Amino acid sequence: MTEETKCSCGSANVALFPCAGAANVGQLSNKIAIELEKQGIGNLMCTAGIGARAPGLMKSAEASDRILTIDGCSVNCATKTMELAGFKVDRQIIISELGVKKTKDRDPKGEEVTEILEKVMEILQSE
Repeated sequence: MTEETKCSCGSANVALFPCAGAANVGQLSNKIAIELEKQGIGNLMCTAGIGARAPGLMKSAEASDRILTIDGCSVNCATKTMELAGFKVDRQIIISELGVKKTKDRDPKGEEVTEILEKVMEILQSE
């Protein structure tokens, strides 16, 4: 039996809000959020929908026990979007702080996603 990886954040109801921006790090933030959802770490949600104040998405965010933002870079768009909408961000990950240089390449390679996912999992498990 394999041991399931879980976030040490102490909640099963974690909302994942990636920046999904135009640069490589934004695209990586979205791919990482998708992988975290696949691994049962949280539920991928629409950051743009929060910016648009979409009622259903706002209610989903409100119902979350914890909010995790995954920003591509230090502009912090996902985190700022959540905070401007009145939400407290419980944990922020910034992809560019994990050794990835921000570029205009919008197609992160599989090995890069795997490498960054491992780093993100280490961060989440050490909380």
